[in-house]
Amino acid sequence: MLDKRQFYIDGSWVAPAQANDFEVIDPSTEEAIAVISLGSEQDTNAAVAAARSAFPAWAETPLEQRLDLIRKLSQIYVSRRQEMAEAISSEMGAPIDLARSAQWGAGTYHMAGFLEAMSQFKEEKSYAGKDRIRMEPVGVCALITPWNWPMNQVVLKVVPALATGCTVVLKPSEVAPLSSLLLAEMIDEAGFPKGVFNLLNGDGAGVGTQLSSHPDVNMVSFTGSTRAGIAISKAAADTLKRVSLELGGKGANIIFADADEAAVKRGVLHCMNNSGQSCNAPTRMLVERSRYDSALEQAKAIGLEVQTGPASENGRHIGPVVSKVQYDRVQNLIEKGIAEGATLLVGGADRPDGVEKGYFVRPTIFADVTPEMTIYREEIFGPVLSIIPFDTEEEAIEMANDTVYGLTNYIQTEDDEKRLRVARRLRSGMVETNGVGRSQGAPFGGYKHSGNGREGGIWGIEEFCEVKSISGVPMSEPA
Repeated sequence: MLDKRQFYIDGSWVAPAQANDFEVIDPSTEEAIAVISLGSEQDTNAAVAAARSAFPAWAETPLEQRLDLIRKLSQIYVSRRQEMAEAISSEMGAPIDLARSAQWGAGTYHMAGFLEAMSQFKEEKSYAGKDRIRMEPVGVCALITPWNWPMNQVVLKVVPALATGCTVVLKPSEVAPLSSLLLAEMIDEAGFPKGVFNLLNGDGAGVGTQLSSHPDVNMVSFTGSTRAGIAISKAAADTLKRVSLELGGKGANIIFADADEAAVKRGVLHCMNNSGQSCNAPTRMLVERSRYDSALEQAKAIGLEVQTGPASENGRHIGPVVSKVQYDRVQNLIEKGIAEGATLLVGGADRPDGVEKGYFVRPTIFADVTPEMTIYREEIFGPVLSIIPFDTEEEAIEMANDTVYGLTNYIQTEDDEKRLRVARRLRSGMVETNGVGRSQGAPFGGYKHSGNGREGGIWGIEEFCEVKSISGVPMSEPA
């Protein structure tokens, strides 16, 4: 079993102030694979103090020097791809092929995207011919990240924060910390100045709350559940620090009668990807009634083809959900769907046949789901899809918006005017249409209970900046 008890603080690997061991569990086997430490308030104070001390010099470091270090980090990240993929696969259950591609790839994709966006970023620009506007780093940033897409979320926060001149304390999920510990090794190898990046393991009630309320932290950027986001906002309120939140979702996938033939298959597989553990998953499939019966047949056939298997095995199967807590939650919601009268097309409660160990969930599809049902309303965060018919465009829009969430919605239709018309009326931060993913650097974030910040591209960079207006000191050339 790996011993990963140390924290990375002020440029060194240090022992925790007091022992508080926590086992990291492989969700495919339910066996402990590593032991980490959960930090104390003394550890939190040390990490924040290191970041605070390093901030003035790092903020004054020329932008190009900061970017050179990020380029070096990117090269190291690529060179250690297999290590990172294995860490992600073992800690949170992503099948190794998915871990090598999408999970690892999210990190390098976002690093490249931020380096491109930074080429367009100006720390100072002219305004009205006589003023200048400065984009300055917000200060010490606490970055609190989830377990479901570890490097995706860590890189979306760490890289823009460091690029703009902020210093950071990263608290990854204690459930899946191994990939972030590996990234800390890479940051150390790249040669970032001590104190600029710090990593502290801990749980939400401990280190998470301590960072959120700490008077020397200027900003908290959090990705996770809406419940935790609310708690962080309350903890941060007394010190009036900036809070950026990327929270839950209950995305609607609106399939109109004229959608392409692959629309249903695409929607089912997207929902099941990463074992359904994605905040932007299209978990409510809304199908125009004239196509509803055929969509159910297609969805059932595709659902039956989705296989589960250990994360260590190659293949296109889905792995387990991340933990016993998550497994129990998903099982409870599947059972509620059955009890409340939804039609079970595929899957159901309990593990797949023949599986006795591991947090594996049957790929599950419900039909005839209604707005009163729990599975229509609550974010399940597992491989569970709900299919609902609609009659008119207006009804589809109302159903899609009938949720406290507003992260990502999806539209499938060959009518371009309808696609844009509907997209404009959906209350979500992102809308994807006809299976086309968003471009590199497009802003990621939501409305309502899905959060209030944006990540990626120039939007994700400016999230870590304060805006300063200086009058009477014009720039020599317009910028």
